[in-house]
Amino acid sequence: MSIITKPLIRELRQQFALDWNDIHGAPHWARVRLNGLLIAKTNSARKDVVELFAFLHDSRRQNDGHDPEHGARAATYANQLRDRFFTIDDVGFKLLQFACRHHSESESSSDLDITVQTCWDADRLDLGRVGIKPRPGRLHTEKAIEPLFLKNAYGRSLK
Repeated sequence: MSIITKPLIRELRQQFALDWNDIHGAPHWARVRLNGLLIAKTNSARKDVVELFAFLHDSRRQNDGHDPEHGARAATYANQLRDRFFTIDDVGFKLLQFACRHHSESESSSDLDITVQTCWDADRLDLGRVGIKPRPGRLHTEKAIEPLFLKNAYGRSLK
C-alpha cells in the first residue's frame, strides 16, 4: 500500500510554486517514485521513505534553475506534513529529511544508507528531462548502474 494519499497530493499541488507539469513537478515526481520503487525491489531500501522522497524532494522549489536551498525547505516542509498527511517512524523520517536536504549535492559515498542511495539514484535517473544523461559513476545502487535499467530509466525521463 502506498503512503502517498490524495490529501497529500492536494496539499502539494496547492502549495507548489512552479508549473505542476514542468521539469520539477508531478510527472518528475512520478518517475522518481517509479525508479525508486523498482530499485527498492532489489535492495533493503525503505519503500515508504522512497515514495515520500519522490513527492517531497522538489516540492519547495522556488524556481526551475539554481535553487540551492530547495532540499532544506523540502525537509522542513516534511516536518509540517508529518502526522497530518502521512505517518512514519523517527528512523524513516530522519532518512527522508537527510535525503531531501542533501539530494542536490555531489556527495557520493558507500557509507550512505541504502534508502538514501535509492532516493538519490531514483532522482538522478530522471535527468534526461533536463538534457543530462545519468552517468553510472554518479549512481550508488547496483540496480541503477545496470545498463538496461539505466537505459530504460533514461528513456522514461525523455517523455
